[in-house]
Amino acid sequence: MKRRTLPTAAALAATAALLLTACGSGDDDASGNDKIAGADQQSSKPEPSKEASGAPDEDKPDGVDVSLPKDMNLVFDWDKPKKANEAAAMEDAANFIRAIYRGVDKRTTQDAALAAYSTGNGLRYGKTQIEDRLEGDWTATGTRRHYQATTRSASNGNSVEVAFCVDSTKFYSKEVKSGKVLKTEPSITDFNHFKIIMVKLPTGDDLWQASNVYIEAKATKCQ
Repeated sequence: MKRRTLPTAAALAATAALLLTACGSGDDDASGNDKIAGADQQSSKPEPSKEASGAPDEDKPDGVDVSLPKDMNLVFDWDKPKKANEAAAMEDAANFIRAIYRGVDKRTTQDAALAAYSTGNGLRYGKTQIEDRLEGDWTATGTRRHYQATTRSASNGNSVEVAFCVDSTKFYSKEVKSGKVLKTEPSITDFNHFKIIMVKLPTGDDLWQASNVYIEAKATKCQ
């Protein structure tokens, strides 16, 4: 995992389980067009984190703690793109997802990680996912796999679409109070296809933020 220094450091925010609500969804066909939908979102500068973390350096890219409990296993089974901007955007898309689940684990939308790795609609999406889990008094446990990733840069080089499949067949909700794991039988509802629009923080050293999130639920192409 890369280590970089934020222009100020980290910021407020969160970590949660990605439910099927999104800022947008459906079959958005962008092939043959270098203009990325939702890519005109401005990136926002993170504020410094006021809380020190005891997490090891490998769990603190950009100085932001994205560590998760051992039973919350997020697997990113994809290859690093050759283009430097796309590789950095892909890595921070993964950090955005980690930030959401960190918020779920910490039971807050005010952890530093979410604000560091999201802005605009992406930040609103992340907070919504965390709040849904808080209202249901759930956390998450198991293994969530991310794979078949692709990247596509806008012509200005300042926004990148990161698309990938998600397999949640071994990832479950867990009741916070009782610790009961709510297991379900694997089905098509466990497979989703994500498109995250990442925008570059103008003053940052290769820091990218999720500005929009689009989800195709029950994605047969991910099975």
